[in-house]
Amino acid sequence: MNPRADSIADRQQSAIRRNAITGTAIALALAGALIVAVLVPPPTPANAQPVLIDQPVALPSFADVVEQVSPAVVAVRVRGETRVSIDIPGFDDLPEGSPEERFRNIPELQDPIPTTSHGSGFFISVDGYIVTNNHVVDDAQSFTIIMYDGTEYEARLIGSDPLTDLALLKVDTDRDFTYVQFAEIPVRVGDWALAVGNPFGLEGTVTAGIVSGLGRRIGNSAYDDFIQVDAAVNQGNSGGPSFNLAGQVIGVNTAIFSPSGGNVGIAFAVPADVAAEVIADLRDHGAVLRGWLGVQIQSVTADLANALGLDQASGAIVAVPLAGGPAEGAGVMTRDVILSINGDRVADSRDLARKIGALDPGTEAVFAIVRGGEEIEITVTLGTMPGADQVAARPVPDEPEEEFGLGLQVSVNRAGEVVIVAMNPEGTAVAAGLRQGDVIMAVDDVVVEDVEDVRDVVEAARATDREAVLFQIRRDNSVRFFAVQVWRYD
Repeated sequence: MNPRADSIADRQQSAIRRNAITGTAIALALAGALIVAVLVPPPTPANAQPVLIDQPVALPSFADVVEQVSPAVVAVRVRGETRVSIDIPGFDDLPEGSPEERFRNIPELQDPIPTTSHGSGFFISVDGYIVTNNHVVDDAQSFTIIMYDGTEYEARLIGSDPLTDLALLKVDTDRDFTYVQFAEIPVRVGDWALAVGNPFGLEGTVTAGIVSGLGRRIGNSAYDDFIQVDAAVNQGNSGGPSFNLAGQVIGVNTAIFSPSGGNVGIAFAVPADVAAEVIADLRDHGAVLRGWLGVQIQSVTADLANALGLDQASGAIVAVPLAGGPAEGAGVMTRDVILSINGDRVADSRDLARKIGALDPGTEAVFAIVRGGEEIEITVTLGTMPGADQVAARPVPDEPEEEFGLGLQVSVNRAGEVVIVAMNPEGTAVAAGLRQGDVIMAVDDVVVEDVEDVRDVVEAARATDREAVLFQIRRDNSVRFFAVQVWRYD
């Protein structure tokens, strides 16, 4: 064997082995790099912090509350009747005895059409008293209560109160009913609200939300003081309860704001404290007995305060004391500004109405009043609030007279009243809120009997550099004040 050949062969095999080992090492190194690239996360920036919630928020389940209160919530089925009125022109002028005269009283000849509607309600006593809305039971002839288990009972109307839209029904039976109570602690914005009722006839429907607002006024009456909730409330929920998480009634669902007719997350409920007082009166007397002052009033705005020389825009101004009413008998006069009642400050006309309505008829109330720039006290024995006022017809005015630079034309009508018959939209009278057809009763302290009275007061105000004069206006069946700027628009 050739030693040199053996040496060369050995060196070649060693080189092959070294190359193989090097290739394996490179492959492993590449594989390791891939593994590192896949498994190792990128470095965390020095200023980043991980999200950490020590006590995760746990949303409550309402199931336990719903299970307890649902047997107290009912559907209210109301039956009534209506007649279809047909108005055919010319039938009122038919001669007596004509063959067609028999059609003159078509509505009276028709049979009444039965109607059925549904709402909600809830038991407030073991013996079967049920709270619902006045508009649910209004003008109805019979009432059926449908329990959560489908059992039906006939009910009778104990009483209703249109001003708060509440009503009280009663089921007469020996059965003991599951009932709920009104909450005694006022709700706060942000509290939970569970609405239970029968929207669109879907009995026992439960929705959840929060109290969205308090003290809402929606134009229902002077006693508006609604809770706003965003729980889904729809047609058929009327009269049903909204609960807190203790199963207490925080409000009686009454109305919704809805351009479409369905839920948009804005619903209104009568607060528990108001409902409790009204229902107690309905249960005891069949009606709500409210104190009555016997005045037409309006809030003191900044313009009115300026015209009256008051330091601040608060209180209620007496537009007119009603003839024969308690206020007139006690000496309350037009233009009196009521600041407080029994030492309790009056914010505005609505606040005064609520404060008086909360007092019993026959109560002696002490009113702090500003009259002619001086503060006096008058004691009035409140009467009982009567029914709705009758609407008076407005006489037709004669030809218009001048406008005094305020943008209005006035005339003396056949009844001797000074009436606004035309208005310029650029005038200060329109800006103040006066309308065509308003009767001008007085300007400042001057009772208006003719056109000259209005002109004299306005010109005198301009001569003394006063900013506004106070118009006392009768509009439909109410009397109000308007502060009208006296600068000439022309």
